[in-house]
Amino acid sequence: MFIDEAEVEFRSGRGGSGAVSFHREKHVPRGGPNGADGGRGGDVILVADRGKRTLYDFRLQPKYAAEDGEHASGNKKGRNGRHVIVKVPVGTVVTDLETGETLGDLKAHGQRFVVCKGGRGGFGNLHYVSSVRQVPNFAEKGAPGQRIRAKLELKLLADVGLIGLPNAGKSTLISAISAARPKIADYPFTTIVPNLGVVRLDDRTFVVADLPGLIPGASEGKGLGHRFLKHAERCKVLVHVVDCLPMDGSSPLENFEAIEQELERYDPRLHSRPRLVAVNKSDLLPPEQFEEVLRSFRERGLRAFGISAAAGQGLEPLLYAMAEHVFAETEEAEEEATVVLAGAGRRPQAGWDVAQEEDGLFVVRGAAVERMVAMTDLENRDALRHLHRRLEKLGVIERLRELGCSEGDSVQIGDWEFAFTDEA
Repeated sequence: MFIDEAEVEFRSGRGGSGAVSFHREKHVPRGGPNGADGGRGGDVILVADRGKRTLYDFRLQPKYAAEDGEHASGNKKGRNGRHVIVKVPVGTVVTDLETGETLGDLKAHGQRFVVCKGGRGGFGNLHYVSSVRQVPNFAEKGAPGQRIRAKLELKLLADVGLIGLPNAGKSTLISAISAARPKIADYPFTTIVPNLGVVRLDDRTFVVADLPGLIPGASEGKGLGHRFLKHAERCKVLVHVVDCLPMDGSSPLENFEAIEQELERYDPRLHSRPRLVAVNKSDLLPPEQFEEVLRSFRERGLRAFGISAAAGQGLEPLLYAMAEHVFAETEEAEEEATVVLAGAGRRPQAGWDVAQEEDGLFVVRGAAVERMVAMTDLENRDALRHLHRRLEKLGVIERLRELGCSEGDSVQIGDWEFAFTDEA
């Protein structure tokens, strides 16, 4: 089943907590702290795989979660959580459903994209030794993992897109120029999903996509073709296949113009792509009459080719015209294909803000500050003093004072609520 859209939830692993530990050894009475760090949470990594052709698997499994990091034990570091590797088709676009932000676009086989980065392991008490704090009795909790609800959208990577009315002969054309074998019949809407075919021309190859037929009103959602036009967005050239002898007796040129208008309404950028016109079924008309149809397109400045896909006539000039556009920017395309996406785990923003709610509650907002609190052992007084000093260095405490926050007032940071105190 061809599925080109899916909504998926990804969750990376939480980091393990650091350990509070002190060196114990015979004849070493003052060994000092040696608490180890917690393990790092696992990442969720998307990998583009040309063996995948659809997003159907994500309908069956819409949630993926990486393993949490292990807590440290004494001076033994916690084990890192295992990553989750998720294979997606080449051409998959990842979008954050909550923000609408495009996170990644996997265009090449083997590209890796860290959609959720695992939480850092918490520091053990060994990290908090200083000249004034020689025996720290607290450690850091692991950082929380990330959770993202994402929309996966497959946009096929084809060099040439075949568009046109239903039953214009697109499926017959792709079967004639490649090894693709789509369903072909003498009724409209035979093609209900895109088909890909690899064309070999001399010593070069390129990919052609046969898209389901468009009809007037497609930009408003009529018919099937509008659902699959996104698969033409990456094409270097569009080939508009026109039936020279429509079954309903309509004009080939008027049919062409109607579909071109729908294409422009759908996406002007897609409409601006280079265009070739393949006037199909030349063997159904007398040569003089067919030349007249062909001339009506050429008089409008269009590169029109007379072909009969079923009889295999006139295909070579059309193929060379396709290749002319496909290989015009070969070097640039190759450079794009080699781009490897770096880790996409979004770091918490450093900014923060303090506001007073109507009920008098002071609320501190900011991803980095909330993460700092989440990694603090709130049941440990030494850890709380350390948190207070860090907030003071950031200027959060001073800002609370400026807003009138006094001893004992309630302050909320993330999911935690505290009674304000002016001293660590």
